[in-house]
Amino acid sequence: MKKTIIFATAAVLLTCCTQSTHTPTLTDPQPEVTRLEPLSWWTDMHTPLTLMFYGNDLQDARVTVEPKGGIIIKGQHNAENKNYLFVDVDVRKAGDYTFTLTQGDKQTTVDYVIENRREGSRMRKSFTSADVIYLIMSDRFVDGDPTNNSTDDTQEKADKSNINCRYGGDIQGIINSFDHITKLGATAIWPTPLLLDDEPSWSYHGYACSDYYHIDPRFGSNEQYKQMVALAHEKGLKFLMDMVPNHCGAMHWWMSDLPYNDWINQFPEFTNTNNAFSANYDINASEYDRIRNNRGWFDLPMPDMNLNNPDLLQYFKQWAVWWIEYADLDGLRVDTYPYIEKEPAAEWCKAIIEEYPEMNIVGECWTRPASAVAYWQAETVNPDGFNSHLPSVMDFPVEEAIRQALENDGNYWGGGLTKVYDAVSQDYLYADVNRLLLFVGNHDMDHIADIVKDNDPRRVKLALTLVATMRGIPQLFAGDEYGQRSVDLSRGHSGLRQPLPQEDSLTEAEKDMFDFQSRLFQFRKEQEVLHTGKTMHFISRDNTYAFFRYNDTEAVFVFANAATDKRLVPVDHYQEIISLYNPHGEDVLTGEPVDLTQPFFIEPLTSIVVKLNK
Repeated sequence: MKKTIIFATAAVLLTCCTQSTHTPTLTDPQPEVTRLEPLSWWTDMHTPLTLMFYGNDLQDARVTVEPKGGIIIKGQHNAENKNYLFVDVDVRKAGDYTFTLTQGDKQTTVDYVIENRREGSRMRKSFTSADVIYLIMSDRFVDGDPTNNSTDDTQEKADKSNINCRYGGDIQGIINSFDHITKLGATAIWPTPLLLDDEPSWSYHGYACSDYYHIDPRFGSNEQYKQMVALAHEKGLKFLMDMVPNHCGAMHWWMSDLPYNDWINQFPEFTNTNNAFSANYDINASEYDRIRNNRGWFDLPMPDMNLNNPDLLQYFKQWAVWWIEYADLDGLRVDTYPYIEKEPAAEWCKAIIEEYPEMNIVGECWTRPASAVAYWQAETVNPDGFNSHLPSVMDFPVEEAIRQALENDGNYWGGGLTKVYDAVSQDYLYADVNRLLLFVGNHDMDHIADIVKDNDPRRVKLALTLVATMRGIPQLFAGDEYGQRSVDLSRGHSGLRQPLPQEDSLTEAEKDMFDFQSRLFQFRKEQEVLHTGKTMHFISRDNTYAFFRYNDTEAVFVFANAATDKRLVPVDHYQEIISLYNPHGEDVLTGEPVDLTQPFFIEPLTSIVVKLNK
C-alpha cells in the first residue's frame, strides 16, 4: 500500500507557493507570450530542446514556426497551469525564427534565435588538478562600478554601513582583479552566483535565484558576464559558474504562477530540510527522513525545487548547457548537492557531461566522514549501485582535519597534524582523489586566520602549504591570500564576507602573506608531479606531517611542523622513497639548499617544500 507522509511543523503557512489562477491582465484577451526559455539555442547540440513558453492562456495553442525547415516542432504538451506551454523542437539550421501560437482566430508571435555552435565547443577543456581555483564572494569582492550598486528594478539597495546588506561588488570589480589573481598563482575563478537575486533583504549572497537566465543588474548584464569570461580566457584564467538547482528564491518570477503544483516541493506548513544526507545511502534510514532531506526547504526564502518533475529537470539541464555555451564556461560548481533528489540530480550531471564530455562539475557535499563524501563522487562503487555522475566533490574531511590541527597545539594522541594523516589515509574510498576540491576556507566558514591558534600567520602559511602540495584541486578563498580575518564573528557569515583589501592599504604582514602564497602557488603551477603524482606519507606523533608527491621522474617532499618547538626531520625513515631520487634539493619557500641524506631540524610552525629529481 502506498503511504502518504505528511510533515507538520510549527512554522509559517506557505500561502505564496500554491499554484496561482491569476493570469496577466490584457486589454486584448488573445494569447500573449511574456517569456520564452531558454533565451536562444545553437546548432549541433546533443541536448534535446524543450522550449518553455509563458504568458497569457497558452494552453492547447497550436505552434508553428517560420521560416520552415530550420526548426522542426516534434511535439508539445500543456502544464497544469494554462499560462505555460512546453514545445519539443529539433534544431536543423542557424537563423532568426518566429514562433506563432494560434488559438482559434487569435494569434501571438515571438522571435527566437538559433546560432551556429562555436568550433570545438563540445570538447572544451575544464578545470583539473593542474588548476588553482580562486573563490570570490561576488557582492563583497571589489566594487568596480559604483553606478550599478542599486538599481530601480531591484528591491534591495546597497548600504556599505550595514554588514547584512549589499556592498556593490560586481563583474567590473572581478575584471579589474584579474592581474591580482594571476599574480597569486590561481588559474581559475569561481564567483558566487551572479544571477538575479531579488529578495528584499540578504540578497547579497546570490543563492536565492529570481531568474535563471539573467545576471543581476547590480552585478552587470548577460553581455558583460560573457565579456568577463572572454577576458579571463585572454589572461589564461578558466571560469566556473556557481549553480543552484536545489532551490530558487521566493521572489522568483514563477513563484506567483507555478506551472505545476509539484514544480516545487510543498507541505501543509513550512518544512525545512533535516540535513540528513546519510538518508540517501543509510540502509537503516526511514522514508520520512529521506523525504525530509530531499524535499524540505533549505530556508524560508528558498523554495525547494522538485527535480522529479520531468519538465523541471529538462529545464535545468538546458539551463546549465545554455550558460556553458553562451558564456563559454570552463566548469560548474553545484551548491547544496546532497539536498537534491539524488536520481534526477545524477541525470542532470550526466546530461551536462554528455553535452561536454570533458566538463568538470564540483559538488558541495558538506558532510563527513570520507566515506560519506565519496558516495557522491562519480564512479564510486557504492553498495546500492548509485552513480552520481558528479566528477568532483569538495574535500570537507581534509578541510576539517587541517583546521582542527592548527586551532590548538595538538599535543595529545591523535591531535595536531596526525588528524591530517588520518584524513588522507581514507583516500582509498574515492573514485578519483585528484578530483577532490581541497581547501581550508570558503564563503560559508570562518577565514583560516580566524580559527588558527592566536591567529598566528605562521599557522595560516602551514595550512596553505598543505593545500598547495597535497593531492586534489586547490581552492583559495578571496582574502586568505592576505591572511584576512572576519570583522565580527558574532554576526555570522556577514562578518566573514568582506571586501578584498586594496593594495595601497596593505600592511607589511599582509604583503608578506601574499608573497609567500604567490611563491607557493606559482611553483605549483609548473609542477606536474603536484598535479597528478601519487602520495606517500609518514605518520608521527609529534605534531609534524611528512609526505611525498611523486612520479617516475620527480618528487616533491613536504614537511610541516605545527609544534611550538623545533622538530627533527627524520629522513632515515623516508629512505624507501628518497633513495629513488637525488637527495639534494632546494626548499622552494626559502631558496635554501636541503640535504636529505642527514637528519636536520626545522623551526616551529614552519614547513619545507623540496623539489627532487632523479
